[in-house]
Amino acid sequence: MSDTARVLLVEDDPTVADVVVQYLSKSGFGVTHVSDGVTAVSAARAVEPDILVLDLMLPGIDGLEVCRQVRAEQDVPIVMLTALGAESDRVLGLEVGADDYITKPFSPRELVLRVQSVLRRSASTPTTDRRAATLRDGDLEVDTVARQASRDGLPLTLTTREFDLLAFLLTNPGQAFSRADLLDKVWGWSFGDQSTVTVHVRRLREKVEPTPAEPRRLVTVWGLGYRWDSSS
Repeated sequence: MSDTARVLLVEDDPTVADVVVQYLSKSGFGVTHVSDGVTAVSAARAVEPDILVLDLMLPGIDGLEVCRQVRAEQDVPIVMLTALGAESDRVLGLEVGADDYITKPFSPRELVLRVQSVLRRSASTPTTDRRAATLRDGDLEVDTVARQASRDGLPLTLTTREFDLLAFLLTNPGQAFSRADLLDKVWGWSFGDQSTVTVHVRRLREKVEPTPAEPRRLVTVWGLGYRWDSSS
């Protein structure tokens, strides 16, 4: 991982913050640490981090609101730290735009791996051939080199994981994937909370389906998972 990669860590527990800063620094990241939500929003503007590691429970404004405000201004990958067992919090985090999450208590080494994984995917360029790297389906166009997507010529605002999921499905139209398959292929996880996939599918449908409640592109395969049905 490049030593120029900048991490903004937002964590109000000094013990947790100290450990995370040490592990990220040893892994080659430049780390800026702040401990409250209001400062986090200002720091995101000043630092322009490559990735944001964001605790959910913060003084001032909570992590969800920080995520909303940062997302409105920057397309920066966000890994959210949530409490163990708080599934509703994890889902909310994903719904407001977090790319990934990790539950407390966590292994600092696992957090470093998650950060590296999100950064690799956000920076990935599968091919330098612009024609081969442009995926199209009806009014949808996805440029995997520029990591930009549009519908009817209008840009889509996608998180890192939403973009990865859309590009993967467009590359494999007509093929059904279980949620476990998608965790492996898109997230790079061999195990994990499969509700992550469910939330991202729902968010993606809101952006690519004419009628999200009646999806015709990103369809559910009952008893298995999901499939992309090409319109062409």
